[in-house]
Amino acid sequence: MPPPSAVGSAAEVDERAAERAALLQFKSSVRSDPAGLLALWTDSRGSDACSWPGVSCDARSRVVELSVSGRCGTGAFMWSWPFWRVCSGKSEGLEGVISPAIGQLSELRVLRLPFHGFVGEIPGEIWGLRNLEVLDLEGSSVSGALPSRFPQGLRVLSLGANQISGKIPASLSDCLNLEILDLSRNQINGTVPAFLGGLPKLSELHLSFNRLVGSIPSELGDGCGNLKHLDLSGNLLVRGIPGNLGNCSELRSLLLFSNMLEDILPAEIGRLTNLRVLDVSRNSLSSFVPVEIGNCKELSVLVLSNPYHLVTFRESLDDGGGDFNYFQGGIPESITSLPKLRVLWAPRSSLEGPIPTNWGACEGLEVVNLAQNLFTGEVPVVFEQCRNLRYLNISYNKLTGWLKEQLPVPCMDVFDVSENLLSGSIPRFSCNATRSIKFLPYDLPSAYSRFLAYQPVSGSLQSLVGSNGPTVFHSFGGNNFTGPLPALPIIPGRFGKQTSYAFLADSNSLAGSFPGTLFDQCKALDGLFINIKSHHRRSSQDFGSLHSLLGLDLSRNSLQGQIPVHFSQLKELEYLLLAGNNLTGEIPFGISQMHSLRVLDLSSNALSGEIPDDLVSLRNLSVLLLNNNKLSGKLPSAVANVSSLSIFNPCHLPSLSIPPPELEGQSGRSLSYGTSPPESPITKDSHGFSPIEIASITSAAAIVSILLALIVLYIYTRRCTPRSAVRSSGRREVTVFTDIGVPLTYENVVRATGNFNASNCIGSGGFGATYKAEISPGVLVAIKRLSVGRFQGVQQFHAEIKTLGRWRHPNLVTLIGYHVSESEMFLIYNYLPGGNLEKFIRDRSKRAVDWRMLHKIALDVARALAYLHDHCVPRILHRDVKPSNILLDNELNAYLSDFGLARLLGNSETHATTGVAGTFGYVAPEYAMTCRVSDKADVYSYGVVLLELLSDKKALDPSFSPYGNGFNIVAWAAMLHQQGRHQEFFTEGLWDASPHEDLVEALHLAVMCTVDSLSIRPTMKQVVQRLKQLQPPNS
Repeated sequence: MPPPSAVGSAAEVDERAAERAALLQFKSSVRSDPAGLLALWTDSRGSDACSWPGVSCDARSRVVELSVSGRCGTGAFMWSWPFWRVCSGKSEGLEGVISPAIGQLSELRVLRLPFHGFVGEIPGEIWGLRNLEVLDLEGSSVSGALPSRFPQGLRVLSLGANQISGKIPASLSDCLNLEILDLSRNQINGTVPAFLGGLPKLSELHLSFNRLVGSIPSELGDGCGNLKHLDLSGNLLVRGIPGNLGNCSELRSLLLFSNMLEDILPAEIGRLTNLRVLDVSRNSLSSFVPVEIGNCKELSVLVLSNPYHLVTFRESLDDGGGDFNYFQGGIPESITSLPKLRVLWAPRSSLEGPIPTNWGACEGLEVVNLAQNLFTGEVPVVFEQCRNLRYLNISYNKLTGWLKEQLPVPCMDVFDVSENLLSGSIPRFSCNATRSIKFLPYDLPSAYSRFLAYQPVSGSLQSLVGSNGPTVFHSFGGNNFTGPLPALPIIPGRFGKQTSYAFLADSNSLAGSFPGTLFDQCKALDGLFINIKSHHRRSSQDFGSLHSLLGLDLSRNSLQGQIPVHFSQLKELEYLLLAGNNLTGEIPFGISQMHSLRVLDLSSNALSGEIPDDLVSLRNLSVLLLNNNKLSGKLPSAVANVSSLSIFNPCHLPSLSIPPPELEGQSGRSLSYGTSPPESPITKDSHGFSPIEIASITSAAAIVSILLALIVLYIYTRRCTPRSAVRSSGRREVTVFTDIGVPLTYENVVRATGNFNASNCIGSGGFGATYKAEISPGVLVAIKRLSVGRFQGVQQFHAEIKTLGRWRHPNLVTLIGYHVSESEMFLIYNYLPGGNLEKFIRDRSKRAVDWRMLHKIALDVARALAYLHDHCVPRILHRDVKPSNILLDNELNAYLSDFGLARLLGNSETHATTGVAGTFGYVAPEYAMTCRVSDKADVYSYGVVLLELLSDKKALDPSFSPYGNGFNIVAWAAMLHQQGRHQEFFTEGLWDASPHEDLVEALHLAVMCTVDSLSIRPTMKQVVQRLKQLQPPNS
């Protein structure tokens, strides 16, 4: 028998050999290793496993760490939101499965295999490694559920960005040494476990972007002495933010955005003296912004609201994922004067009052977005002291006064004061500041500042730094500025040739000729977009030297004379909009040399002569508008062969001959020459297009630079709040919000209805009768004729209806325009051929019952109501939701009508009305009894509609008479639901053809919408979220 020492030595040799074999077995389970990460792991003699890349051993040559991170092949790892590493090129990680042989590394303490392409579950053998302290498989595509037991010595569990599903097991509570738990970006459901508050060493908790429901457990605030980072964003959490989170004295970041949290922002947050980042956007918070937040002296980033999704970078307004925080009052000066404040982001959050004048020393202030609020007063001059301020957006408020020339506009990447009430002249700004901004790696405040500062002013959140360089955006549009334009507010030499610049000053009262120095600083730019339309100018600037010009919008000025020949020198120009001037003469033949041109709008001028044949050489041209001119001759037949051309309108040309039909569509496509598209005319996608809408549509298809993306998104937002155009005939005026491609006058509206003949009447309701009107062949609208005298005054009517004209949503009937006078009032809507939901329910026995169809209708209506309640400022309550006010198109898409015709709700949560609007059977009980209306009254009415949609009963069905007076569909549904008699509730055939669990959940949702307690009724945002969870397959 050998001595004990020899046995021990032999055992260790065997153990090392077994571990070496286990590592090779792991390698063999990898089917692809494009970066050669394991290339040096060989089975050759003398190859020591402890020397292999990624393998670390202890003094006994036992493997204690295995760390192999995936590489980024054609690009580099970049930090996405907030610290999510993404590969800018093709990832070159390992592919295959994680071998169970790793479980044989009994001394293993650290296992790091992030950013690979493994498939399948994490082997159970790994969870059995009793010495394991760190498990990092972030972004490695693993799936399956979490185990029933964990290594009790676990300190770090990082499984973010995988496909883990199921609930968080209670056995994780045994890991008392756990410091970092990252389960973000998975498919985990259930609730946030209360036991997480009992992990004494927990410093980072990341559970964002899963499917967690329920409330935030108050226990998190009871044992959070070491917690520094808490991220619960992107879930379905409800109720309020626990006040005892103020006990987490070490907390550095608190991210709760994109949930369904309600109630107030707790004042106890002010006790978090170490807090640096607070983001509570995209919830349903209300009340005042607590002044106590001013006690958070380390606070760098405060995000109170955000219409843009921080991960998908898309605006989200039509579903439950939008931003619905509406605060009262203003921003406390205790917050704006915080010494370390870098980012204050609170657009569209119903804030009011003056913008604070106390911003402290504002040395570190970089980003301020207070757009789309209700701020009044002047632009604070204190901003001139903020030498690092590079983003200031205070657009869409009610600001007045003059801009001060001391504002450092030339030093700002984004300066937007559009759509206010500012007056005076646009100053010649100056800037002598020297920036000292430092973006630190792995620093959350820097990440917020970097992402938000490059946010397009009106669109999706995305970095504008790319191959085309940074974009500078200065907007003064939609104010009352007067006088001439100075030179553009940019500093020579500040930007390199990779910089693009956008200057917008449209919709003001600027006058005079273009100054010769206007574009002196622009010649070195990579791209330039100018929008100075709706001014009063009578001469045009020589733009020929601006070779970097990408877009030029001079429409609706008072330009006279011929189109300048030097435009042909603009070889990079993609958008040329000259509509609505008084340009004369012929279309220059030199335009055919502008080969980059995508949009050419020369409509509504006095151009004459023939359309040049050489326009067909513009191979990138997708939009050509020549209508409302004096052109003559034949339409060039080769136009039909321009494959890129998608919108062409030569109509209203008095002497133009259209080519014969056999010349159309020669390239294998159909090109419409009429004013109306081939489909139903007055829909979201098929009405006539204004130049602004055209720029939005075409750029979405072919954006060639980051600059144009920003401009298009800006214009898209501007479309949401259009300025009404008045077209009059004599003293009878029709105000138009949406161009339908044909003129809308009082005379042609009345004529199209047959002078409101009863044969054209398609419905009637509490506000008046609705008529079908064919304005021109194939162009149909719906005219709602209102009872004169119903409104208290014409001015009040103007104010309220113009507010309604601002809002657009895919599930709202489009308000196209209106007329009001002492003798006549009517509204113009898009016509929907599918009738209303009342008729659909009555006639559905004629078609097969389809759960997908019913679900879609329910979701469409819910989205429309959520939009009215939570996106519109001031919010709009419908007050008469019922099937006859829900219209359908031929594809059974649902549209809510008559919204906002009842009195608009202001900023308060409830509003006392002079009487009850609505229809008996659909009116909420508290509204009927107290005449106090809130958004929860609409929720009740929606619940009744949902009950009717799912059953065979009406709200006040005669079959309920045996139950006694007052018994209605609400009581019937609640009774059947409580007794478990669900099948009896649903319309015939629906139960047999649909998933029972989803139907019961839909019934439960309708019952919850119609309970008496307002606090128990869900919001429409929550209804949308729940219906989306019940989404049928293939719908």
